[in-house]
Amino acid sequence: MDRIDDISLFLRVLDLGSISAAARHLNLSPAQASQRLQRLEKALGVRLLHRSTRRLHATPEGAVLAEQGRTLVEDLETLTLGLRQAGTEVAGNLRVTTSASFGRLYVSPLLPEFLERHPAVRLSIDLDDRAQDLVTAGYDVAIRIGALDDSSLVARRLAANRRVLCASPDYLRRRGAPGVPGDLTRHDCVLLVGSRGRQDLWNLAEGGGGRTTVRVRGRLESNYGEVVRDAAVAGLGIAMQSLWHVCDDLRAGRLRIVLPEHPVAETGIHALMPQRRLVPPRVRAFVEFLADRFAEPPWEAGIL
Repeated sequence: MDRIDDISLFLRVLDLGSISAAARHLNLSPAQASQRLQRLEKALGVRLLHRSTRRLHATPEGAVLAEQGRTLVEDLETLTLGLRQAGTEVAGNLRVTTSASFGRLYVSPLLPEFLERHPAVRLSIDLDDRAQDLVTAGYDVAIRIGALDDSSLVARRLAANRRVLCASPDYLRRRGAPGVPGDLTRHDCVLLVGSRGRQDLWNLAEGGGGRTTVRVRGRLESNYGEVVRDAAVAGLGIAMQSLWHVCDDLRAGRLRIVLPEHPVAETGIHALMPQRRLVPPRVRAFVEFLADRFAEPPWEAGIL
């Protein structure tokens, strides 16, 4: 197992950018970590790292080892854990990242039940709207909302992400409700600015199964969905929001759906996992748990 442990150390050095950081993570001294890396290079007969004043970089041979060795190490860890548990116990450390608003509203309330079911699991959950690199950051699962970028990650759809156009009753009294998608060009709209830029092109359904795209504008935009929602409730304009985000406002009458006969294009809510041949039992259990809870999305009850 020394060779596998040395490869694990090498991968951690690449992930963290320095031998000393990797040593701290693995409870080693920097001298021990350096000796083990030298041992690995000697055993393989190649140089694995370029050392600069700022950061370590993999040599071409090191890049090959990183690509193929990561799968080897992860599969061995998963296999070892599975054999120890004899396929019955869900255990180990589980790291999850999800968007701040969705995580607070819908994932956080479920965690006590999940942990009660699986007392051998230790869970760390980060609420962050940035799209983290799962492998580099060491996450087991990411919950992502919206269209997915092409990647090597494995995606499990948890629920539909239905979106609506909505505005406050006060705004609609003052400005009137749009009757057709083209009317949106004469309204104030509150815009979300995401990783793909300003979301000012709204794609809506038309009669006969067609779709139309309208460019909208307004006086307020934000990269944080809570700001967009608050602005809509305050009467600053029409917003495009995920139903899970504004369902309580719709039920309470603080917001009303605009152009309900012209629905926004639907996306999805997915659990993403690093691509592996063997999925750790703790990861599989968590994803299945969420899929079961979201099979009938609570945010749709009484609205759709």
